[in-house]
Amino acid sequence: MKFDDLQIPATQACRAALEVATAYCTPALLNHSLRSYLWAAGYGLERGIAFDAELLYVSAMLHDLALVKEFDNHTLPFEEAGGHVAWVFGAAAGWPPERRQRAAEVIVRHMWDEVDLAKDPEGHLLELSTSMDISGRHTEDIPPGLRDDVLARYPRLGLGEEFTGYFDDQAKRKPLCLAAKSVRNGFAARVAANPLDHKPIV
Repeated sequence: MKFDDLQIPATQACRAALEVATAYCTPALLNHSLRSYLWAAGYGLERGIAFDAELLYVSAMLHDLALVKEFDNHTLPFEEAGGHVAWVFGAAAGWPPERRQRAAEVIVRHMWDEVDLAKDPEGHLLELSTSMDISGRHTEDIPPGLRDDVLARYPRLGLGEEFTGYFDDQAKRKPLCLAAKSVRNGFAARVAANPLDHKPIV
């Protein structure tokens, strides 16, 4: 599987989500959001998982937006704050309330340990792909050709160190959030060992 095999949605909502992410995310965080969609879509297509590409793409573009200072919430976990941002974005995009809520759910659930594929395919795929890209979990499931294509187009740009800083900051200010739990459970070491930042999987 290669990059060109993937469906990149061309809807107005997707273009707007990319514009928002480009305006507010650092280059490393933007590339992470793009890779998260691509890993998710590639995994889903290879395994015959039916998913809503527009919903997945928009959720991927917005899922970490609440880590940046303009959208950071002093008390809410970043994934919950990001869910609210997605709901507002969906309203501006003309999505019905149910679809806005789905985007919020997908973003909140990307921090879960596991999301039931049968109940939420988009949430399942985003949880899986963000774990791949940040901590290296299940990177062996990325087709090698796709891996090389995507990393060439959207390089990592020091994401590991940057993202560890985001989670450390969240943990200090919100000690009961899931990011804080991850930090206590060795998040930094997992990020540093991510195979996507090291030699290719053979």
